[in-house]
Amino acid sequence: MKWGIFFCVLIIIGVIILYEWKTIKTYPKKDRITFFILLIIAGALSLFDLPNLPGPVTLLESIFQPFGNFMESL
Repeated sequence: MKWGIFFCVLIIIGVIILYEWKTIKTYPKKDRITFFILLIIAGALSLFDLPNLPGPVTLLESIFQPFGNFMESL
């Protein structure tokens, strides 16, 4: 986890909220909730080191590797 990136993203989210607040107030409640949920998701994703996380292919390889070894031994 890189705290510098996280805090930069939080500052950017704050700037977005301050910039958009005048227009957000006129939107329906559903649109405002969606706006804030998307910003929260962006902030939460900035906590993870996404480029270095294993992907779905790694999961499939770990599941089927024993089966592949079994088939090669036959």
